[in-house]
Amino acid sequence: MFSHKYLVLCGLLFAAIAASGCSSDGTTTTDSSAEPVTNSSTPGLDTDLFVSGALASGITTEPCLLSGGTQTTCYVIEIAGVPADQEIGPFCPPTIFSDAELGGIWFDGGGDVYDLDGDFIVNLANLYGDQNWLLYDPNSGDVNITDTQVACEAAARPNVDPEYQNHCVVCSIDYYDGGVTQTLLIPTEPVALSSPDSIRNTDVGVSLNGVVLAPPAPVDAILGAYTIAAFDDCGGHVNPVEGYHYHGATGCTEIGTQVDGHAATLGYAMDGYAILGMLNEDGTEPTDLDGCRGHTDDTRGYHYHAASAGENMFIGCFNGEQGTIQ
Repeated sequence: MFSHKYLVLCGLLFAAIAASGCSSDGTTTTDSSAEPVTNSSTPGLDTDLFVSGALASGITTEPCLLSGGTQTTCYVIEIAGVPADQEIGPFCPPTIFSDAELGGIWFDGGGDVYDLDGDFIVNLANLYGDQNWLLYDPNSGDVNITDTQVACEAAARPNVDPEYQNHCVVCSIDYYDGGVTQTLLIPTEPVALSSPDSIRNTDVGVSLNGVVLAPPAPVDAILGAYTIAAFDDCGGHVNPVEGYHYHGATGCTEIGTQVDGHAATLGYAMDGYAILGMLNEDGTEPTDLDGCRGHTDDTRGYHYHAASAGENMFIGCFNGEQGTIQ
């Protein structure tokens, strides 16, 4: 079920709409720091595409060891852990009477993206076929939301505290000093693998606005505890370990546009290959993607195309040796 709000990408929730990459009619716009580019036919990271303010310090290089044992040179990319061009949230609707503008989205890997409005909260038992779902007070209609750091961390851990089951989980970025700084080492020149490497539970890469692209959210564990780890409309949420991070591409970060109508760049994988949006400018998805969701063309070399947010993933695997994240 692709909602209208999802289809207009970031929507009208953010005050700085122009900076977030969305116009008032929901169409994608180009950030002034990322004018249309034609990438070199040699694949690799283009440091000029990062949005102003996305990085906590200037990009440098240093020797590094990749996942496959290759000694090479990596870009050192330090991020502050907050998006440079969008507001964070909202996440959970306050009541079962709230409309979609007061909440974010939810996706569980089944292909659908759901608006987190009051109706969604009420219908959870039917959606998941389990009458134990009750995320709200039947008398007041108030949604059970984690509204303190203690509650957030008790509900966000793998073994959810029983007190916080049947809660919509929100962790404020303010609990974590306004963002978790991380440093990524990404190869300056990708080193292709002889066979693809699994994503496992490792971070996928970094967005052009300075946020970690995370692996698939552990939805089985989340749903098993009768919780909803709400995402905002850009597919991100906050946890105690990584702060704010993305689990799906909803269009908010697709800002590195291409002059030939190919899908816009949204970030880079840990192996140094670019990750582009799912769809080209004409609304079509490339038909020759491999199992990692990558392909090669004469303009960009090898690159990935992100999956739909509803699939709860960015790419299917790594086609190159990966750097590290600290």
